[in-house]
Amino acid sequence: MRIAIASDHAGFPLKELVRAHVATLGHDVQDLGAYDTTPSDYPDFAVKVGIALMGGEADRGILICGSGVGVCIAANKMPGVRAGMCHDTYSAHQGVEHDEMNVIVLGARIIGEELAYECVESYLKANFIAKEERFVRRLNKVFAIEKKYMPDAAGTSYAAAVESKG
Repeated sequence: MRIAIASDHAGFPLKELVRAHVATLGHDVQDLGAYDTTPSDYPDFAVKVGIALMGGEADRGILICGSGVGVCIAANKMPGVRAGMCHDTYSAHQGVEHDEMNVIVLGARIIGEELAYECVESYLKANFIAKEERFVRRLNKVFAIEKKYMPDAAGTSYAAAVESKG
């Protein structure tokens, strides 16, 4: 799977560990910064991951900042991005299975290295349960919200999103 990963300065140390771990799992990891602990702004990195997803350069994303909150808010402002902050393995897989979450968000000052690895692995192994009508119905409602409030957004339904992915 193609994974776009990014963090601000506060998330940089954990991002480096997670990036290396995801690569050992056999995924193609695209590191979009930050590249050190020089103070930086989390929205810039949320946009980079969102653009990679929207442009089809990545299948999923990983974002990390100090708490996870800021980068999660910023990422969810972009059409097609469904980011969820997960500090437990249940949320990490359930967010994909029920809500087709495509970005996992971690708070570097909240979660430890080993739990971060477990959450990311759970997220990467999970798949949206498209055969469950209630999950598709709910996701289509999310797409309808995007269409209404982000009229230029590409996705208009789960079926259209699947069709556009090929």
